[in-house]
Amino acid sequence: MTSATETHGTATAVRARELLDRNPASRAERRFGILFVLPALALVIVFRIVPLVWGAGYSLTDYNGIDAPSYIGLQNYAALATDPAFRDSIVNTLILLATLPVWIGLPLVLAILIHQGVPGGRLFRAVYFFPAVLSSVIVGAIFNMVLRYDGSFNAMLGSLGLSPVDWLGNSNTALFALIGVQLWSTFGMNVLIFLAGLSTVPEELVEAAKLDGASTLQTWRHVVVPSMVPIIEFATVATTIGVLTSMFGLIYVLTAGGPGTSTTLPEYLIWLEQGRMNRPGYASAISIVLFGVMAVLALVQIRIMTKNAEI
Repeated sequence: MTSATETHGTATAVRARELLDRNPASRAERRFGILFVLPALALVIVFRIVPLVWGAGYSLTDYNGIDAPSYIGLQNYAALATDPAFRDSIVNTLILLATLPVWIGLPLVLAILIHQGVPGGRLFRAVYFFPAVLSSVIVGAIFNMVLRYDGSFNAMLGSLGLSPVDWLGNSNTALFALIGVQLWSTFGMNVLIFLAGLSTVPEELVEAAKLDGASTLQTWRHVVVPSMVPIIEFATVATTIGVLTSMFGLIYVLTAGGPGTSTTLPEYLIWLEQGRMNRPGYASAISIVLFGVMAVLALVQIRIMTKNAEI
């Protein structure tokens, strides 16, 4: 009987679809909807797909931006394997990605505290989000004054009897200083994302956990945070893509990729090869590799999100 019911349901759905296809009003509505999609689709093609295809083509050439490009196959990609600057940029990127738990965990904890109704919660929302609206150039200029050897941060350390540190001029500290500044300037966005997610957690689940004798910590750990998993996964994907593609301005103003290559990331190396070294073909190869890395990371994270949604 179940098979017969499913067959009947399928036939009904097919019949309904055929009736909709024959309905002139339905067809006109779909065509009208396509008209609204076309402008966005055109923008994606012109400003995303076409440059990507051009970049892939240039990555296979020896091109200096002036003379006609000459085809050299995969030589640019082979050169990347032995390029110490590219290797250092990848190592720096891996260190940056290793700090992602902090980028997610800190905003989540702050969002939970604000959601619990701490005094001045609305003020905290505004204060935490304010750095996110600042230009990376402005943020870099501010922290350049704060973190330089004779800056205010070392002055504070001196008042505590501690020795000053060359935060931006020492290759052992420059990358972590850069990561800290970027975290300060962007974590407010994740705070707002998590606050929005917390507002969607069903109150019935929280009340049921309390009635069962769960403490506040147990309620948050076993009820609220698991309900936030899709939001956390989204924030992780967005943050990963953001830190790989949006730190150029901060690097340019704060450290210029130095000392040496200690704070150089692939996106900054692309600019160096394109602008200063006048090697657009080689820069395009780096761009394609960076695109591939981001695509793989995004696909893996989306796959994990899909599996969790099916559970």
